[in-house]
Amino acid sequence: MTIAAPSSASSASAAPTSEAHLHNDVKRLCPVPKKVGEMACNALERTDVAQKFSLSLYSTPPGFGPRDLQKAYKLPSGGGSGATIAIVDANDDPNAESDLAKYRSQYGLPACTRANGCFKKIDQNGGTRYPAADPGWAGEISLDLDMVSAVAPNAHIILVEADSDEMSDLGAAVNQAVSQGAGYISNSYGGFEDPSDTAADNNYFNHPGVVITVSTGDSGYGVQYPAASPGVTAVGGTSLTKDSSSRGWSETVWGSSSGEDGTGSGCSQYESKPRWQKDSGCFKRTVADVAAVADPNTGVAIYDSYQANGWNVFGGTSAASPIIAGVYADAGKPSSGSNPASFPYGHTSALNDVIFGTNGSCSPSYLCNARKGYDGPTGLGTPNGTTAFKG
Repeated sequence: MTIAAPSSASSASAAPTSEAHLHNDVKRLCPVPKKVGEMACNALERTDVAQKFSLSLYSTPPGFGPRDLQKAYKLPSGGGSGATIAIVDANDDPNAESDLAKYRSQYGLPACTRANGCFKKIDQNGGTRYPAADPGWAGEISLDLDMVSAVAPNAHIILVEADSDEMSDLGAAVNQAVSQGAGYISNSYGGFEDPSDTAADNNYFNHPGVVITVSTGDSGYGVQYPAASPGVTAVGGTSLTKDSSSRGWSETVWGSSSGEDGTGSGCSQYESKPRWQKDSGCFKRTVADVAAVADPNTGVAIYDSYQANGWNVFGGTSAASPIIAGVYADAGKPSSGSNPASFPYGHTSALNDVIFGTNGSCSPSYLCNARKGYDGPTGLGTPNGTTAFKG
């Protein structure tokens, strides 16, 4: 469902370079990066969902909605009170507020508007000189806003629009989100790893006590930045299905043995290993930390009207990052000076351990294959309530 797989070396640097393996029924919303420092959104749009053309034919939109996600991950239906979640994306979505209203109204979520003080949209400098509109990033914005709404419906939301898809602008938007008082920041983009990433860590992702989530990519096994930053929670992706188990749901790694598509994972080439990571097959930073649904075949409902058809099903790890940001918001304010990426490592039993599936070929095998305990594609697992995200 995604683009060409990266190298199978254990420290592969996974930013995608081709769309040759993108399946016919899935569209990548953002062009793949062409150079170091350029980021691509990790949102995937289903192109085979006929329901998007006429919702009137159906009682509910296609794809998982808020109640599904809340049930699958044992989350409260009214989470996020008192929290402010920022979404950082590039370019402008002119319809962001109205599309968000459509999504929230459809599912009976409380209104979140500029008028009632719940929603704010700013540029990377904190003003309203928005960047140029872009339909691909607008779809990403809709996905991000809808997912934090689904998981933390009572949180306030700040949309920070970066001037471009360069890491320098997106990083400035992250810093702006912090200065605006956001305690939780979701980033659904990635690009090539590079030796300069450690400087970017200090410039953009060094915010103790602030949750920063980043999607790990949609190109199968391999590592992207900024998911590799030790200052963020790297969020991988799963395939989520309803079943007859006691949980009522099951999950596997989103991916395939060919590595043509799926969640990103692996061993960073440049980033130091955080002290809370104890896996022995990677001496640098291992990706991911945790995971959530990302497979477009088991995707989420979103509403996007900017040069788009409205209701559709989206996937990609761009869905997983805002979901996890919302779970952190449900869990409560992180302790002062903490790195919230470490929290799940202290509560491993409070996660759904994903033990089946693969996203490619690698050595050692846990970097791309699920197993009991920690593995690369899904980290420690998926939310089972909010306990693992407290600290």
